[in-house]
Amino acid sequence: MDKIIVKGGHPLQGEVVVSGAKNAALPILASALLADGKSVYRNVPDLADVVTMLKVLETMGCGTARLTGRQKDVCEVAIEGPITPEAPYDLVKTMRASVLVLGPLVARFGRARVSMPGGCAIGARPIDQHLKGLKALGADITLTEGYVEARAKQLKGATVNFDVITVTGTENVMMAAVLAKGRTVLENCAREPEVEELARVLNKMGARIQGGGTSVITIDGVDALQPVDHAILPDRIEAGTLMVAAAITGGNVLVKHAQPEHLESVILKLRETGCTITAEEKGLRVKGPKVVNSVDVKTTEHPGFPTDMQAQLMGLMTVANGTSVISESIFENRFMHVPELHRMGADITIQGHTAVVKGVKKLSGAPVMATDLRASASLVLAGLRAEGKTEVARIYHLDRGYERLERKLRKLGADIRRVKA
Repeated sequence: MDKIIVKGGHPLQGEVVVSGAKNAALPILASALLADGKSVYRNVPDLADVVTMLKVLETMGCGTARLTGRQKDVCEVAIEGPITPEAPYDLVKTMRASVLVLGPLVARFGRARVSMPGGCAIGARPIDQHLKGLKALGADITLTEGYVEARAKQLKGATVNFDVITVTGTENVMMAAVLAKGRTVLENCAREPEVEELARVLNKMGARIQGGGTSVITIDGVDALQPVDHAILPDRIEAGTLMVAAAITGGNVLVKHAQPEHLESVILKLRETGCTITAEEKGLRVKGPKVVNSVDVKTTEHPGFPTDMQAQLMGLMTVANGTSVISESIFENRFMHVPELHRMGADITIQGHTAVVKGVKKLSGAPVMATDLRASASLVLAGLRAEGKTEVARIYHLDRGYERLERKLRKLGADIRRVKA
């Protein structure tokens, strides 16, 4: 099992390229099930979760290929024969987003059998809103032996009002509705850029969707879709993480392909910390402050501050001047990085869903352990600032959502390497 070793104290300098968005790639790959023929996806990040999604599609009978050489960011998914509409437990348990095949399968093939995804290290994330939406469209849902089974001869348009805002729930029901008969209206939808991107891809395939990226999405069903060739948008969370890396080291970094309109809440908070952030033709330039100011933040659904950036910002706040209050309103167990930051000298107190962070003058390198994807990123960021050597274990979490992060940081001047544990 690999680990990352970081020696802190090096301000990051230079340019870094943001990879394609993981949270857009996964539903878009699942959407390939909606059309016969070969779809081509570009700017697909090389991540463990993408590999898992391709394996899910392969077990169903899809042909998949990851190109190499100069086109290594290109994936192909082809449906040219019979499909077995089942996503088995041994794959779904490793990646919750596998449940995104449920909507396309029942819409296109009339049935689906998908393992229940279960909980997650950062809290239970039930799929009840997915099932509510599919039932409203006419699917017959049964739960048996740990699997969701859905059947429908023909889905029919309906109005679905989600009880809570759900990104994957919005995506799953939207993919099902594109082949339903009649009009579907989805209310209280997730507004993340990745939802808008999926709607964009589906429309390129021949769907009729309006309102993607807003709270109300209207879908007029069509009889069939066509395969697509599409380049996936840049990953806003990776971009935000790299911006914090520049900030915590007092560096000067051009984050290429970062989309300002997708990072407004992150940019606002980083500017409050003292960062200078300017838009350039190729991306966003971030200049870290000499002294980091403390800021308060509460995670909320998009366009609010993203929960996927909470751990990284907390890493920055450990060395801020003053006290910051960080409130987590999305997931119940998303402070598991705090004990590891304590090992590096951070002063953090947890009070329910709130963390009170008192900035310290310095962090000290220490052996730490990643507990989830974004927690692993926060530990690497803290290691960039800490005095001495930080060893981050269990970085398979990091590989789920960051494409060779240590290589990107090393090109910016960080003393960081991956070794066999």
